Amino acid sequence: MSPSRAFLGAFALAAVADLVFLAVGSDAGHTVAKPLLMPLLAAHAYVRGAPRLLLAALLFGWGGDVLLLSDAEPAFLAGMASFAAGHVCYLVLFRRYGGFKRYGGFKGDGAARTAPRARTALLALAYATALVTTVALLWPDLPADLRVPVAGYSALLTAMAFGAVTRFGLLAGLGGALFMLSDTLIATGVAEWPQPPRPDFWIMLTYAAAQLLLVRGTPTVVQTPPAPKALVTN
Repeated sequence: MSPSRAFLGAFALAAVADLVFLAVGSDAGHTVAKPLLMPLLAAHAYVRGAPRLLLAALLFGWGGDVLLLSDAEPAFLAGMASFAAGHVCYLVLFRRYGGFKRYGGFKGDGAARTAPRARTALLALAYATALVTTVALLWPDLPADLRVPVAGYSALLTAMAFGAVTRFGLLAGLGGALFMLSDTLIATGVAEWPQPPRPDFWIMLTYAAAQLLLVRGTPTVVQTPPAPKALVTN
């Protein structure tokens, strides 16, 4: 088995274990399994030759995972800030490598293509509508000191999800959409809206799938930028 598949398998096992712990209500098991997810996924991405920005996004996600194990509000805000830093890494990654050919192309998932302008405009409208609607509905029920941070974070998350689908395509786009769903479930919990049974199970299921799809949807650089050729004169 290649190192890439070994790390991917370990990530899958840790994710399944975490979901089982959440399903049976084992907080201790969840506390052990959750922090393993992003390092294992980052290791899988690293041995595949992923860009450093992707690794940074995953490690910021790990920071958010650890911080959100606490129910204290300062830890929640710090965790949200860590995830926000990860989204910034994703946005820079999408801008730098989306539709990118001049470094010799990509391997693994195929070359990325930027979306046609008409489709991009429709997607922008759809994501903006989802953002405004979600924030407007949640706003009255959020604690007053969390309203602005949650709104700002939601805007950054939506930009990340939009960039994923328009710059890297369907697989990464699905990951971005699931990330939005996962964090919306967290926000509705903070707003004390009615929750499905075992909400943490659904939050982690969508989150783990989101990060995996973002990793698998990120093209792998196979060639570094060529050095400029020296000018030869007689």
